Amino acid sequence: MGHTAYYAHPTCFKHDMGSGHPECPQRLSAIEDRLLITGLDMALQRLEPAPAALADLELAHTRMHIASLRGLTDVLKEDMAAGGPAHAQLDPDTSINEYTYQAALLSAGAAIAATDAVLAGEFENAFCATRPPGHHACRDKAMGFCFFNNVAIAAKHAVERHGLKRVAIIDFDVHHGNGTEDIVAGDERILMVSFYQHPFYPEGGSRSDASNLLNVPVPAYTKGMDIRELVDSVWVPRLLEHAPELIFISAGFDAHREDDMGQLGLVEQDYVWITRRIMDVAHECAKGRVVSCLEGGYNLSALARSVEAHVRTLADV
Repeated sequence: MGHTAYYAHPTCFKHDMGSGHPECPQRLSAIEDRLLITGLDMALQRLEPAPAALADLELAHTRMHIASLRGLTDVLKEDMAAGGPAHAQLDPDTSINEYTYQAALLSAGAAIAATDAVLAGEFENAFCATRPPGHHACRDKAMGFCFFNNVAIAAKHAVERHGLKRVAIIDFDVHHGNGTEDIVAGDERILMVSFYQHPFYPEGGSRSDASNLLNVPVPAYTKGMDIRELVDSVWVPRLLEHAPELIFISAGFDAHREDDMGQLGLVEQDYVWITRRIMDVAHECAKGRVVSCLEGGYNLSALARSVEAHVRTLADV
């Protein structure tokens, strides 16, 4: 068994929401450069995902949502051929270019491929260095830089296709994973735990009191030690009680203190510590099986260092 799989695809660099947008292709370049410079890439098994199939997307999204994104892409390409703009706006923060739909299929496909490989025992864990991210994508709409909910699709895939009885999704992005909550609320097979800055995007924070959700709001300027305490006293007991057979991570790194998109105070060592605690739970309940997918993180240097810290911990090197 290999230790850590690393899923990436060149098309994920081609999705672009316009100049100056924080969710930019340079995010992936910064990560790749960091892994190269530190030599960490030598410890990882690189794989290219296939795009998710329609039936995979439908585990978490309505047919209408999927069709509208595909249709919008076709219209955009026609408009561009006639000299029109290179982007179509979905909301004030979120737009598509001609490659977005394919990149989103590959992002979801990476999460599914990682799940299959980890459950097959080919790797103990996996990291998906793909974009667009996913955790704001709701069952029936794209928002917050997200189009398809990669982690929710993979979690549904694990319980529906692989027959797992219990999985967990752990979201440490600075923003609340409202899309993941929308998709998994009430599905007792899937436990979702998170912390997120509140009040913050998306407005209102957690909106469901479903018993399979443990989404903990924290105020701006919360530091790493407080987050660690929350993980130990709130997350871990609930995770152990659920005893997941596979753990998914929505790995957003925008809670880093250098990231202007949020106001939390985490640093690389906090991500190492959190990753280690998640791995402790995985070793206790899930044969060590973890699938981690990139979400946010917009300060390129902090993102690259934090991903390195996270992946180095997963790879145990």
